[in-house]
Amino acid sequence: MSRLQSISSSPTLKEFAQGAAQESIMPVADFLAPTVPVPTSTGRFKKYSEKNRFRIPNTLRTLGGRATELRFEATDATFNCEPHALDYPVDNLEQLEAEGLEDTLREGAVAVAEVAALAHEKTVIDKALEAVGAGTAKTWNSAADPVKDVDEAIMTVIRKCGYGSLMGVGVLYGATAWSVFKNAEKVRNRFIVGKGSAGLGLAVATEDTAGQLFLGNPDVRTSYMVFDSAPEGKDADFNFILDNTVLIFARKSNPTRRDPSFMKTFRLMNKWMVPGSYVRDDGRVEVAKFDWSEDVQITNAAVAVRLNITC
Repeated sequence: MSRLQSISSSPTLKEFAQGAAQESIMPVADFLAPTVPVPTSTGRFKKYSEKNRFRIPNTLRTLGGRATELRFEATDATFNCEPHALDYPVDNLEQLEAEGLEDTLREGAVAVAEVAALAHEKTVIDKALEAVGAGTAKTWNSAADPVKDVDEAIMTVIRKCGYGSLMGVGVLYGATAWSVFKNAEKVRNRFIVGKGSAGLGLAVATEDTAGQLFLGNPDVRTSYMVFDSAPEGKDADFNFILDNTVLIFARKSNPTRRDPSFMKTFRLMNKWMVPGSYVRDDGRVEVAKFDWSEDVQITNAAVAVRLNITC
């Protein structure tokens, strides 16, 4: 067994790699599609719709009578945690010269985790946009009240979800939409300069303070992720992936297979960013490999609203 194989199979590196993966999870991806740890790569989960929605059961039991069986008026769907992988090559010469081969692998684990997290976030956002459809256009000029528009969307999401206070609400802004919102006249007028949360008003329009403006004090985030839309070989054309979009959706920070939140990421328990190694066919490079499995699912498209913002 080579030094690389020995180190890559050690519990210490596995723990480090999984820690790096957890630290690198992009906040927007986990915000939109939080993780449901599952024991097997395939399994069943509840998928809700306008017709098959969550209903609160009657829990009253008559003396001598049977209890109501907990049922979910939803479709049984299948998740499939498909394999993902990234390789980090380490040249044999580098192995000979490097006294800290384990540090080299730690460096590789961090690099792989960061790239994997970016890929995961784009997958999550792309699926979310596909699920919510074209959305509704809103003009947030000096006459408009953006807070009222978001409040109406929050009410729609809560009503359609039917899960009451057990379910949280998320508000996710694209970078341009957030810029328009925080600078809108009727938003700025709600903030009082020099007065913090302990005073008479809100001091600064941030994601944290914006949540206090809305019904139910929802969690608020902004996506600053960019992507290059130009074909390979052409000059880069970077754009914000959400840009002028606002998504309002039902979410649980720790979801299960059965709750009616908008999106979830199913991941195999204790199989997130598993390190290993193999020798490349030319024999000159040994590759540190990192493997994981996941499946991003839309579990309830009815509980998300999309607003497209202009000013």
